[in-house]
Parts: sequence; structure tokens; C-alpha cells
Amino acid sequence: MADSNKNIQIPWRALTMVGALLLIWVIFSITTGGIFLEPRNLSLLMRQMAVTSLLAVCMVLVIVAGQIDLSVGAMTGFLGAVSALLFVNHGWPLWATFIATLVVGALLGHIQGHLVTWFNIPPFIVTLGGMLVFQGALLGTTGGVAISPTPDYLYVGQAYLPKAFGWWALGLLGLFFLHKAFKEKSGSRWKWIGLVALTAVFISVMNDYEGVPIPVVLMILFAAVFSTIGQHTPFGRHLYAIGGNREAAFYSGINIQQHIVLVFTLMGFMAGIAGIVLTARVGAATSDAGRMMELDAIAAAVIGGTSLMGGRGTVWGALLGALVMASLDNGMSLMNTEAFWQPIIKGSILVIAVALDMMGRKGKA
Repeated sequence: MADSNKNIQIPWRALTMVGALLLIWVIFSITTGGIFLEPRNLSLLMRQMAVTSLLAVCMVLVIVAGQIDLSVGAMTGFLGAVSALLFVNHGWPLWATFIATLVVGALLGHIQGHLVTWFNIPPFIVTLGGMLVFQGALLGTTGGVAISPTPDYLYVGQAYLPKAFGWWALGLLGLFFLHKAFKEKSGSRWKWIGLVALTAVFISVMNDYEGVPIPVVLMILFAAVFSTIGQHTPFGRHLYAIGGNREAAFYSGINIQQHIVLVFTLMGFMAGIAGIVLTARVGAATSDAGRMMELDAIAAAVIGGTSLMGGRGTVWGALLGALVMASLDNGMSLMNTEAFWQPIIKGSILVIAVALDMMGRKGKA
């Protein structure tokens, strides 16, 4: 028993982030007279973080591979406008609109990946140029006028799961997590049992308002998918190897160019998902949609423990980082804090997170 306990690795960074999040929630709960922790506001908070999180879960893999993508915010806005234009102005069926938007997003990401690999252009430059191109394309697509889809389009951004379905989901997830718990060693069971409790609290709070928001369901589903890709597939493990030591990855036979192109393609695909959800949540495609969202996605990943040096990071950590940032935005808005404080505080937290990462690397060296 003692030996098994010695092998348990305590995720101190994740626990620190959870502690910081709880502290933020307690402070905002006190300063807003309890409004911050009301089910209605927590539901709003979760919907606010959903679009950024959809980008962040794939941005983790991009950064882990030693790359960066500054274009995803503008691409998200552009693809949201493309989907609204196809559906509203050209009368495409909803399913065809969504598929076309995702295909265009994947193609744009694929092109950027090839520019990085074929021409050896730094990803910072390629995606910075892409950001400017997509910002111009967004303005040209919308003509500076908001494009408002019909309610069936808006479902993916504004609807909720039926409350009964939420409870059924809790039962199924609870059985799955408990099954995993009893297959683990006794010292590791707390993780799965804690997930059961956390899921129960989450669904209970969401059902106290309208139910679990559809954007949040998409966020969790894609987080699970990308976490599985990153941790349990050869492709994901190769990305970590490329970011950790590119030369060693090359000599071990990993096709580095192919992996980089594919991860940028996935990033473009997720920008399509985020663009659809953003347009549906806001209720219209606008000329400034997605602005600065790339920095929020990168910040969420880094605050959640992803190293900008590559080779380290987790998808669930990025979700935690996105929740921290959304909590700050939401809480300060409830307090009617001057708008200039929000970027100052978020920027300071980002710098601190990177500083801690660099200090950790020096300590290990």
C-alpha cells in the first residue's frame, strides 16, 4: 500500500489553479452580494467561456507542438459570417451550411500549415498575416452590416438541454466514473469519485436555471475528444515529442511536417465550430466578431498549464484557464468595474503564469 501511494503524482499546478478559482469566486460572491454564484449567472458564465474554450482545447495541441496560431479569432469571426451568409442570404439548408463552414475552416487551417512547413515561414508570421487577411475578409463578407440568422440556426448557441436529459446524463456519467474508480488503485480512486461529485453539482446548478446550455455541451464533448487525441493516440504523443525535442522527434522517424499541417487543419476546423457557436450565441454575424479571441484562447491554454516552449500542456487545464478568465470578466462586469481593468488584470495573470512556467523549467534544469 505504501509503495502504491508513493507512485501517486499530486497535480500541484492544477490544485493551485482550482484554489485560485475558488478564491476568485468567493471574492466576487462577497462583493456582488451573492449574485455571482446564482444559477442564472453561473449559466451565463459557462456560456461566455464556451467559444473561447472551443478554440483553447485545440490551441493546446498547437502550442504543445511548438507552434502558435494568431489567426483563430479573426478566422472564427469570418467563418461565422460565412455560415450566416450561406444560410440567410443564399438559403442553404442548415446541415449543408454547417458542413461547408467546417470544410472551409479546415481548408484554411490546412493552407496555413503548409505555409509553415513548405516555406519554413515562422508560424507567428503566417498566422499574423492570416489574422489580417481574415479580418479584411470578415469586413468584406458582412459589408459592415450584421447578418441575423433564424431561430433554428440560433439553437446551437442559445438553447439548453432538457433538464431530464441532464439528470440522465449525470446517471450515465456517474456509473462510468465509478466504474473507472473501482478499476484504479485505491490511491487514485479519489479522482474519479471527485468527478462524480463535480458533475452532480454542475448539472444540479445548471438545472436550477434552464438546464445545461448547448454551447457548454459542445465545449465538454470537444474537450474530451481533444484530450483523448492528445493523451491516448500516436498523433497526440508525437505532437508532445515534436514540441519537447524537435530534433529527437525527427531522428525517431516522426513525420514532423505532416503532424504540423494536421494540427493547423484541426485548428481551422475548430475555428469553424467556434464561429458557428459565436454567431448563434450573439444572434448575428458582425464585422468585429472574434476580435482578440485568439489571445483569450492562447491565454486560457497558458494559464491552464500549457508551456509556450512546447511539449507540455493539457486540454482540461485549458478549460480551467478559460474558466478563470471568464470568471474575472463576469465578476468585474457585475461589480461595474471600469472596463480598462479587465485587460490589465488578465494580462498580469498571463505574465505570472508564463513566469511560473519558466521558473519551473529552470528548477528542473
